[in-house]
Amino acid sequence: MTQITDIASAANTPQALKRKRVKAALANLFIGDSLSMPVHWFYNPGDILRAFGKWGITGLEAAPEKHPSSIMSLHSTTGGGRSRVQAQGGQEIVGDVILKGRQQFWGRPNGHYHHGMQAGDNTLNAWWARLLVNHLLSHPQYQTDQWIDAYISFMTADPPAHPDTYAESCHRGFFANLATGKAPLQCGAVTHDTPSMGALVTVAPLALALLGRGDSLHDTCETCREHVWLTHPDKKLLEVVDAYVTLIDTLLNREENEAADTAFIEAASVISGTRLDKLLAADKPDNYVVGRTYSLACYITDSWPSVCYLAAKYSADDKRAMLTNTNLGGENAHRGSVLGTLVGLASGAYSADWYEGLRIHDELNNELERYLDMFYPD
Repeated sequence: MTQITDIASAANTPQALKRKRVKAALANLFIGDSLSMPVHWFYNPGDILRAFGKWGITGLEAAPEKHPSSIMSLHSTTGGGRSRVQAQGGQEIVGDVILKGRQQFWGRPNGHYHHGMQAGDNTLNAWWARLLVNHLLSHPQYQTDQWIDAYISFMTADPPAHPDTYAESCHRGFFANLATGKAPLQCGAVTHDTPSMGALVTVAPLALALLGRGDSLHDTCETCREHVWLTHPDKKLLEVVDAYVTLIDTLLNREENEAADTAFIEAASVISGTRLDKLLAADKPDNYVVGRTYSLACYITDSWPSVCYLAAKYSADDKRAMLTNTNLGGENAHRGSVLGTLVGLASGAYSADWYEGLRIHDELNNELERYLDMFYPD
């Protein structure tokens, strides 16, 4: 009886609660991305219903052959941004430097950004977050020079070390700068979409590791700022990084039954003019807030308040939060990773069925358990 009581007590310790929250946050990071992958950048939610039935996405699905909103053919293969603003004669980054052997999937009308990906697959940025999890297992004292070397090796692997056929602007711009001879730590590119939601996908694994090993919130914010700046050099974006890391810290360390609404409202206010409390009180349909009040696009000024709104509204229901996000469309995959992280921390829950349905589940679960043992030992 004493042994059983001791086990039960251990399961209710603050450390055990943190460990549960972190596991849910990181599992949901990959789940939220994979759920949205098939309809990533579907800008008309009606197209999601046409492609997947009257309920839209209800679980993990493969990418369809055609993408009704795709502008992938306009995206530069020689650098960040759109092809029409690129100088002529640039080196082909897509196909020659990164995404080796996959350039043929670019330039097609209505081509899917994640061509050929199967149910449970993850997009490149989620694999980027996984890379950071594994990097921290071997380099727990994070250093930007060691991390950037790991990033370069991963992105230039032949064949590619991930299943995706698309790399967003930050990756293409980084390797375009690297190809000109710039120092790796100075290769972050500035384009029209530098301050974007994709910048936040790798923040949670780093922030949670630093907080778990005992770094102060101030130091954690500073390290996460340096990390994001490597690929997304934008000062306004760094203000959102601070808000995100602060929110992660609040959710991780709050009392077990403490409400999280105020934390989401405060985090959203980093974007000038955002009054999440009024939006939540107005009880508008989700597509009124995410789609009309705020754009479905990647730009951080709209996507960050959207994530905070969905997290505040559905923080107790991780599955509903992520399915709602997915079926709203737009930049839902990277939103889904960040939203999944937040609702995982808030609820301490994730869907075992969806998690086990991830194509990388077995390897990922082993990696996350090792990560938890290192930074949140039981």
